[in-house]
Amino acid sequence: MQSTAVPRVITNPLSGERIVVRQSGDETRGELLAFDLYLPAGARVPSGHTHPTQTERFAVISGQLRFRLGRRVVRAVAGESVSVPPGTPHWFRNDGPGETHALVEVRPALRMQELFWESGHLGEVRLFGLHLPAPRALARFLREFDHEVAVPFLPRWLVRPLLLLLVGLPTDRRWVGG
Repeated sequence: MQSTAVPRVITNPLSGERIVVRQSGDETRGELLAFDLYLPAGARVPSGHTHPTQTERFAVISGQLRFRLGRRVVRAVAGESVSVPPGTPHWFRNDGPGETHALVEVRPALRMQELFWESGHLGEVRLFGLHLPAPRALARFLREFDHEVAVPFLPRWLVRPLLLLLVGLPTDRRWVGG
C-alpha cells in the first residue's frame, strides 16, 4: 500500500506529467489508485514499460492521447477509454495542441503512487542533447519498483542482472559526454 507521506499532487519534471490523486491505495485497501493525469501538448511518458500484474485504464476527459500498445498504435480523444492489461508493453503521449486531461485507474494499486513520486526525482543526464534519467538512479528505481513496472520486450531474468551492473556504475557524469 501507499505511504501516507507521498503527496497527492505529483509533477514529473522530465515528462511534464502532473498527477492529482483522487483515491490512493491506502484509501482503497490496495485495490485501486485513481488519479487525474494532466499532460502538456507534445509531452509523453518517459519510456515504454509494462506493469507485470496491474491493469491501467485511461479515460480521456479532454484533449487526446496516442498509445503504443505492444506493436499497435491507438488514439483516444475526449470521451474514449483505453485499457492496458497486465504485461502489455505500452507508452503514450499527448499528440494534441493543448493539455490533455485523463482519469487513470490502476488496479491493484501496489506502490504506484510512490513510483510516480520517485520517478520525478531520478535526476537526469544529457546525452547527445537528450534529457535522460541518470542510469544508476534508473536502475535502482527499476529494482525498487519491480512489482509495479518492468522493461518491455526483455525477460525479467535478463533485466535483473543488467540492473545490478548499472547500479554499480560510477556516479561521474563525464562518461555520458557532459
